[in-house]
Amino acid sequence: MTMDLGNVLGMLGVFFCLASFAMKNMLSLRVLALAGNVFFIGYGYVESLLPSIALNAILLPLNVARLWEIIRLSKEIARATRDSPVSEWLLPHMRSRLFKAGEVLFRKGDAADNLIYVASGELKLEEIGRKIGPGELIGEIGLFSPEKMRTQTLVCETDGEIYHMTDKMVFRLYYQNPKLGFYLMRLVTERLLRDVQRLDCRPAPV
Repeated sequence: MTMDLGNVLGMLGVFFCLASFAMKNMLSLRVLALAGNVFFIGYGYVESLLPSIALNAILLPLNVARLWEIIRLSKEIARATRDSPVSEWLLPHMRSRLFKAGEVLFRKGDAADNLIYVASGELKLEEIGRKIGPGELIGEIGLFSPEKMRTQTLVCETDGEIYHMTDKMVFRLYYQNPKLGFYLMRLVTERLLRDVQRLDCRPAPV
């Protein structure tokens, strides 16, 4: 069999198509599928095979669209690991509430069923003495813990205002917006690493 241009294009199309099925990375899969579409269109044109041209002419824009979605989502995920999306993703769905100095918002061992954003004022995690100020989220670890219980007591040091939302709303938004999941994952990880560092710096008992 002579390897004319049509056969070469067809074999390259088969190669890239099969290679796309072996890919675990979606970005690589779409790139290889696109290359396969291009070579199959060339093969169909050279060999005057209308079905090959028609099929791959339909698949080509679909693969381009999926590739663009993957690239865009990857950029948004990267941005979500850097920026705080509270105002964009959470605040529109939260309810505001004023608090007074000395008020206890939740105690250690209480059910963890809401997420809190501090708009103004100052709060304190009593067990570790950590101050919580405006712009901070609190309560995310309890939402994702197996027991769904508060691990600290949150006391209001001054008057102020918080925004809060239920755990059901958090999980609903998580499914609607994957970027929120990555942000919360980063937030939980940073909080846990900070706790580990605090324990490492604690003086040894004598």
